[in-house]
Amino acid sequence: MKILLAVDGSEYTKKMLAYLATHDELFAVNNQYTVLTVQPSLPPRVRGAVGKAVVEKYFSEEAEKVLAPVTKFLLRHGIDAKSSWKVGPVGETIAKAAQAGKFDLLVLGSHGHGALVNLVMGSVATQVLANCRMPVLIVR
Repeated sequence: MKILLAVDGSEYTKKMLAYLATHDELFAVNNQYTVLTVQPSLPPRVRGAVGKAVVEKYFSEEAEKVLAPVTKFLLRHGIDAKSSWKVGPVGETIAKAAQAGKFDLLVLGSHGHGALVNLVMGSVATQVLANCRMPVLIVR
């Protein structure tokens, strides 16, 4: 199975990894894993003021802060995953990456704020579900 793990470095990422570690059918060395984190875009004025090199360095450093602990966790469990980062609208970008990579399963943690907060602010998990055409496992 090709599995995409969408991570953001939060406690919900840790819960998702703990869930995977206890389910052998999902957490097996014969599966192919890719770990993805998505950084929200910076406003155009900020990007223009600081320059492209500074913005790229910022995004790279932020992504590494999220990806390094997840990669370390997976390696401790014998899983050598690919890692990737992108910039854009988080939910939509995760769904597009899952579709483009032809993954069999997308796994992500959810904050689980509830219906009212989702109505007002939206939710990454809701956006992923709205834009994804493959099985999605949401761990709360």
